[in-house]
Amino acid sequence: MTATTRTDRFQALAFHHVELWCADAALAASHFSSALGVPLAAVSDLSTGNSAHASRLLRSGSLSLLFTSPHAEHRIDGATIPSFWPNDASRFVADHGGPAVRAIAVRVSDAAEAFRSSVDAGARSAFAPADLGLGFCFAEVELYGDVVLRFVSCPADKVTTFLPGFEYVVDSFGVAPPADYGLRRIDHIVGCLPELAPVAEYIAGFTGFHEFVEFTAEDVGTVESGLNVVVLANNTETVLLNLTEPVHGTKRRSQIQTYLDHHGGPGVQHIALASDDLLGTLRQMIRAAGAFEFLEPPPPNYYDGVRRRAGDVLSEAQIKGCQELGVLVDRDDQGVLLQIFTKPVGERQTLFLEVIQRIGCMEKDEESGREHQRGGCGGFGKGNFHELFKAVEEYEKSLEAKLVCQ
Repeated sequence: MTATTRTDRFQALAFHHVELWCADAALAASHFSSALGVPLAAVSDLSTGNSAHASRLLRSGSLSLLFTSPHAEHRIDGATIPSFWPNDASRFVADHGGPAVRAIAVRVSDAAEAFRSSVDAGARSAFAPADLGLGFCFAEVELYGDVVLRFVSCPADKVTTFLPGFEYVVDSFGVAPPADYGLRRIDHIVGCLPELAPVAEYIAGFTGFHEFVEFTAEDVGTVESGLNVVVLANNTETVLLNLTEPVHGTKRRSQIQTYLDHHGGPGVQHIALASDDLLGTLRQMIRAAGAFEFLEPPPPNYYDGVRRRAGDVLSEAQIKGCQELGVLVDRDDQGVLLQIFTKPVGERQTLFLEVIQRIGCMEKDEESGREHQRGGCGGFGKGNFHELFKAVEEYEKSLEAKLVCQ
């Protein structure tokens, strides 16, 4: 981003949360909490007077993952997510499996204004602005497929509050605090689309987000398959929306097309979760009960290239740690990126997670004087796409082999 890039139509501050719809919110949240080390923070369900849905909020740092499942059809008494309708959620889970991402929520300075500005610029309305009390405002527009972009605004002194109506979990005296593996925020979110250009134009048109980076199949594919990628970013590059499409006519069906077929159309393929100590976070994730599995690591000689690319930033101990754990390493002209990907975490073999750490790109805030890391530091692993693609292809081949044997 250049210093003069200021194109946002509304003030987008950061990701607020991601909401995943599923058949059993308590079960899904419990699994993710244990596997990711993100503690249960708040609930909204029958026990809190909500007969419309059961919701479980996991939170660590500014990372908030909300799992929601419907109660009885057509009852909406006490819903704390005002746009929620049980029959819509049931249909969503039937169509896409679960857990699957329903909403990408962005904290904005004024949700009502963000909604009006977006709709005026061509966004399709999903839920008109609603006053939730305590100064909170909530609105939604369509993003892609059945995914909505949710706007949330609140007073400065309520930033640590999630949404009104949720009851916060209080640790019992004498009980050890829940595990926290060090995941701190949502870095970026990746959506799969049949056709990228019209969706990118639609989203950029109503948000004003600028193009952060673009990759084509020539940049990131393998000899067997490929994809095209565009990353859209807000002014401060703290909200990063990655959009991907399949490339056709290759030896193998594109991984993106496989996602679209299994998911039942466009949707969120993966969520990137950031840690300030990726190696430490991973070691705890691997030991966790119900741990998520990771894709196969790159070959040992991959790390010879890491030493050449990033040996002046990473210590030999860090590089050996990356090799031990199968972490991919990339670098651009501004910073270093560490990344690793889980195997799919849902029943449809669609949604998966990325765990990352960005190193470098520190800037001083002119107003507060505090240092912060510039968004998107180290890029998006362009140099790793080949290894990632090979790992995903091998995983898909293993599934195909099992299907043939059945």
